[in-house]
Amino acid sequence: MGQSPLDTCDLLCLDLRHAESIRASLPSLDRIEVFAARARALSDPTRLTIAAALLTGDELCVCDVAWVVGQAQNLVSHHLRQLKVAKLVSSRRSGRLVMYRLTEQGRELTSAVMTFSVSPVKERNDV
Repeated sequence: MGQSPLDTCDLLCLDLRHAESIRASLPSLDRIEVFAARARALSDPTRLTIAAALLTGDELCVCDVAWVVGQAQNLVSHHLRQLKVAKLVSSRRSGRLVMYRLTEQGRELTSAVMTFSVSPVKERNDV
């Protein structure tokens, strides 16, 4: 006989009171979409590297960010704009320079992403 999949219940049971309290505590779909957009903004390796540089360097001009991450300035500017749209970075003009820094949300999300250490998963072949 075949085994049941591990990711589904064999019996439909619902702790309605518990499930409803969890459902009621979830953020609205609008808020979830904002959170997902922020997470997507850091899903690109270049943007995550830029965010990590800003986390360490606090505030950097585009030239410095480009040198630190080893990418062309126009590419870094493009990624910084995407991080800005996601409200993960803010910018200010200082004379002829544009200075970037992580927002509080950007700092928190970057820290959370950079904190997780993923160890390689060994696959088992049960035959």
